[in-house]
Amino acid sequence: MMAFDWSNRSGQVLAAGQALENATFGPAPGQAPTIVLLHEGLGCTALWRDFPQALAEATGWGVFAYSRQGYGQSEAAPLPRPLDYMKREAQVVLPALLDAIGFENGVLMGHSDGATIATEYAGGVEDFRVRGLILMAPHFFTEAMGLAEIAKAKEAYDTGDLRARLAKYHAHVDSAFRGWNDSWLHPDFNAALTSDAIDYLRIPALVIQGREDQYGTLAQVEEIETRSYAPVDVVVIDECRHAPQFDQPQAVLDAVVDFALRLGRIEAAQVEVA
Repeated sequence: MMAFDWSNRSGQVLAAGQALENATFGPAPGQAPTIVLLHEGLGCTALWRDFPQALAEATGWGVFAYSRQGYGQSEAAPLPRPLDYMKREAQVVLPALLDAIGFENGVLMGHSDGATIATEYAGGVEDFRVRGLILMAPHFFTEAMGLAEIAKAKEAYDTGDLRARLAKYHAHVDSAFRGWNDSWLHPDFNAALTSDAIDYLRIPALVIQGREDQYGTLAQVEEIETRSYAPVDVVVIDECRHAPQFDQPQAVLDAVVDFALRLGRIEAAQVEVA
């Protein structure tokens, strides 16, 4: 297999048999730590907008973004999607992806579904290269208010202009939307959306939550605060809904830079002791 060329900046990478769209920003692995971005339930590489570049510039770290199967310009995902699709992404696809891009050390930074996937990875896969987690608006269980918003999205997709708007970013728009929406609205989904991975976390986490998040309450944050054995820093941002990186980008960048600097000091101290 050919080595991944970080300098290409955009293209596709093969992981676990899936051809996945990706984009790179800042220095390559080996030159600096890497932040791997995991998008939300209807996100993709392009829908991070200018945030990855801003993240790379603010931290000095490399940033890798990719579109999961069914999203963006990645290959379509078969439907119906398994209800435990986030755990499968964490345990099957993400390990192969990190190997494929030559990941050496850094953090997983996820938004919404992506934050849950990052937690599943850190709690379920032994990988000492991952030194920390940054979780924006994570989901560990369903909440009535969030499900109501997801039901509204279904109506907008079926009868409004949501499908047309999403089709600008997703080559297989039905695969993207139905895979997410049908899963979340399935009566058995909460049982599949387990938070058991939290109990096995052994690396620091930064949790960022908008106070006005329409998809989840602070109960999601409290779940990881009370159950993780590793340190958990929490930043709750006012005047912020479900996408902190867009509603309050500077607050997010400030929190991430502070977290990255502290991780760097921890790494340096460990090397000095060794």
